Amino acid sequence: MAGYARRGVHGQTVETIAHRVLSGRIGEGATLDLGALQDELGVSLTALRESLKVLAAKGMVDARQKRGTFVRPRADWHLLDADVLRWQFETLDGGLAAGAGNPLLGDLDEVRGIVEPAAVRLAARRRTEADLAALDAALEAMGKSGGEGGAAHAVEADLAFHGALLRASHNELLERMDLVIAAGLAYRDRLVHGTGRHPKDPVPSHRAVLDAVRAQDPDAAESAMRTLLDQAARDLGRIRKGQ
Repeated sequence: MAGYARRGVHGQTVETIAHRVLSGRIGEGATLDLGALQDELGVSLTALRESLKVLAAKGMVDARQKRGTFVRPRADWHLLDADVLRWQFETLDGGLAAGAGNPLLGDLDEVRGIVEPAAVRLAARRRTEADLAALDAALEAMGKSGGEGGAAHAVEADLAFHGALLRASHNELLERMDLVIAAGLAYRDRLVHGTGRHPKDPVPSHRAVLDAVRAQDPDAAESAMRTLLDQAARDLGRIRKGQ
């Protein structure tokens, strides 16, 4: 599902309510007091209802006659929606060490460990010259991400590289997994690069994956990807320990 426009009053209203629901401040089954929300947020009732439609489309709220608008059970939420994933990471953040301990990152590690080694095997067999050019460009950007603004550039380059790998699998469903992985990967990368310390240079581990894909060697590509994922887990482990 496509994300909504985050700018302006509409976007702020959607995110405010979403964060309250995801944090449990507004619990499952709770009925929303639209009048109180309208006054608190300083928005029109029409604008508030339009914002709630966004959350309804993501399975988070619903409306019924005689009951009003209420929060649906978590089992109904579209947890793989890119916005819902991003909101969960934002809501549960609590400083670097606490953020690194976010249980969603553990889920992300498990998903990446299942998806990316398999995807990179396909990429090694199916990659095109256009795929290699995209991966080369992302790796080059990763190597230039030092200095002022480096953290943001490093995150952008990492997302570009992993997204290009999934696209190089030429499996449409695997390509769509980028929507799931990117939200968590961006959060994880901001934690790693936001420590004020220099994390291990990511270029060599990513280059090893690319070299194997270029050589059309699925076994080497999978091995290199697993090594990369192991390093990613160690980076987070150091943050959790305050190292």
